[in-house]
Amino acid sequence: MWYFSWILGLGLACTFGILNAMWFEMREDRRIAREQGRETATR
Repeated sequence: MWYFSWILGLGLACTFGILNAMWFEMREDRRIAREQGRETATR
């Protein structure tokens, strides 16, 4: 029955990796939008 814990563990690790990548992309998009907002405000 050890393989059930492997399946659950791999699924959990993949889910965590996907959520982490989505969070990082949102954070980068927010930073880029903030920088572009500053550029347009100074022009």
